[in-house]
Formats: sequence, structure tokens, C-alpha cells
Amino acid sequence: MKQCLCLLLILCVGTTAAPADEPQIDRAAVPVDAQRALPVVDPATLGMSARRLAAIDDIVSEGLSRGKMPGCVVVVGHRGKIVYRKAFGFRQLLPDKVPMTVDTVFDMASITKPVVTATCVMLLVEDGKVDVDQPVATYLPEFAAGGKQEITVRQLLTHMGGLIPDNHIRDYADGRERAIERIHALEPWVEPGTRFAYTDVGFIVLGELIQRISGQPLNEFVRQRVFDRLQMNETGYLPGDALRRRCAVTQQRDGKWMQGDVHDPRAWALGGVAGHAGLFSTADDLARYCQMLLNEGQWNGESVIQPATVKLMRSPQKVSSGLRTLGWDMKSPYSSNRGDLMSVSAFGHGGFTGTAMWIDPQLDLFVIFLSNRVHPDGKGSVNALAGRIATVSAAAMRMTSDE
Repeated sequence: MKQCLCLLLILCVGTTAAPADEPQIDRAAVPVDAQRALPVVDPATLGMSARRLAAIDDIVSEGLSRGKMPGCVVVVGHRGKIVYRKAFGFRQLLPDKVPMTVDTVFDMASITKPVVTATCVMLLVEDGKVDVDQPVATYLPEFAAGGKQEITVRQLLTHMGGLIPDNHIRDYADGRERAIERIHALEPWVEPGTRFAYTDVGFIVLGELIQRISGQPLNEFVRQRVFDRLQMNETGYLPGDALRRRCAVTQQRDGKWMQGDVHDPRAWALGGVAGHAGLFSTADDLARYCQMLLNEGQWNGESVIQPATVKLMRSPQKVSSGLRTLGWDMKSPYSSNRGDLMSVSAFGHGGFTGTAMWIDPQLDLFVIFLSNRVHPDGKGSVNALAGRIATVSAAAMRMTSDE
């Protein structure tokens, strides 16, 4: 079976389909190739080695044969163009096999944190409505309970706020409003400002802060301020029926396969919209976002985010066990998907479902790896594999004279 899977993945590269109208995320029926926006080019035209990039095929093939994931999509961009874009394996194994395609929609899991929540906080900073060095309680007074009155927005963005990684799932059993009340009532898990402790709770709080300050639900604010302006028409929360049919399947919940339903149990209990998880997207849409950040916040001549705001978001922030940025990873215990040859300016993030993306301003490079490694049984593992792909992508920029 593993040998057959390796043969099948070679055949499954670059299949696309035109998306249908979508009431919640899709706002127009636009062919996938038109949506892509970034041109696909021969790597050699940008001084990159196609031969070295081809090693990604071997890395993925090995991962599939070892059951690291059922399938994946990989996109590599350099200098405003795509140099590698392929789909491998399957987006569903059970109950029936469905091939992976480049337009597969993925549950992004914790990539929600930087792409949605950190970006929205930065926009509110840009608007003059939030100061990252002010206490969170300035904007959410109820958060001050339990000795949290001095925790700042910056500390939550860098996971230095001392909050528990995840509060008990039973805290979410009585609906969204009661769940948020219980989060506000929590006491610090460790002394704020003293220790890097990766926490979903902190980003749930930031999601609530965005909603309170903007006066809009988180999903609506990010759609209007970011996704619509980038023409990320297949990105957002709560995918509608047409996009759900293209979603990579994850695991089962209550005896039903999750396809288009958020995998994270706390995001699910919060109605599918939260600051730490819940985002769905495609590799092509994320390529637009990555390129916007490499363009200092510009897209098609329009300023989505001001250059100074982009600089603030990606500036290194020293934490107790490495470097983070305001919402992103740089070099920390969570950086196994980073790649060994990226520059010191690289920033990125991973997601529990098997997703990773890294952006390197110094190399003018981005690498997107999307998989549903939790399908079907939650036993897949892709961080090291994604890191190898990022390493190969950076190495391909060192094209030798005989290539």
C-alpha cells in the first residue's frame, strides 16, 4: 500500500478546479488560476535551482510512505513569483480516498494566531486604537480579575503573559459568553513577563479585544480589513458548502468526519470563530498574504498595512527561550518547521493540523506547507518534514554554475 501511495502522489500534482459561489467566504466565482495572482515561473529565471527544488518531491514522497500525513500542498515564492507549486497524496483517506489538489482548503489551526489575530491587532495599533504596551485590561476591564491587571498586549502577542496554555474544555460547555467570562476570571499560570509559555488562551483574549475595540466580530473585521483587500476569496472562518467540499478532512467528532468544521475543540465550542484557531485557507490565498508582507504591506498598489506596522509586527522580541515577534515565531522551541538556512529575519508559524508557513524578508522568500496530518487518526507528524522543505527552498537560491 505504501508503494502504491508513492506512485499515486507523483500523479497528483497541480490539479485545479474552479471554485463555486460561496455565501460566507467565496464572494465570486473566480477561476483558481485567476485568483492565484502571483505568476508561476521557471526557478532559473530568478536564479534558483529547479534541481534542488525537486528534492521537495522526494521529501514529501518519503513522508507519505511513512504515514506522516495523507497528503499536502507546497508553494514556494521568491521575488514576487511562485517557483514551486504542487499537491501530493490525498486530502481524504476515509471513508473514501479523494486526491489532494492545489486548491484544497485547509484548517489552518494556530496559523490563525498571526494571520488573523496579530494582523488585526496591528491594524488597531495603526488606527491609534491600541497600544501594545498598555495592559489588556485597558481595553477589556474584566480581564484584570485574578491578578492579571498588568499583563500587556505585547506580552499576550509574544506568549509572555503568564496565561495557562489551555484552560479545561469544560469551561466552554455553557456557550461562548460564559466561556469568555471564565477565561477573564483565570489567574496567571506563571508570573507574567517571566517565562515564554505558548498559550491558546492569550490569543482567545486578543480575539475578544479586537471585537471589543473594532465593534465587529473578529471574522468580519479581518475579512474587511485584510482578506477582501488581498482578494483572498477562499480564506476565512466558517466555510460555506462549496468550500467545505474542497476542505481537507481531519478527524472525527461525534462519529462524523470533520470537513470544513474547525478541528480545535475550544474554537469549535466558541462557534468556530476565535483568536487562536478557526481560520480556513488555501496555499494560493496565503501566498498573497505572504507577498503582501514582503512588499512592506502593499498589494497591487494598495496599502493593506503600513510599512511601519509591518516592521513592528515582525521585529524580534526576546522571550525567555528564544525569539518571537508580535504574533509570529522566529527562533524558539516551536521552530522545528523553520528550516536551517533561512536568515535571521525569517518569521513564521505552524498549526496543529499539519500546517506551516515561513516568510524571509532578507531572502525575499516564503514557504507554505499545508497538510491534514491529523487525518485519519491524529498520529501524523510533519514539523520536521516542513522544516526540511524550508531548508531545501533556501538552498535552491544557491544555484551553482552547472545548473
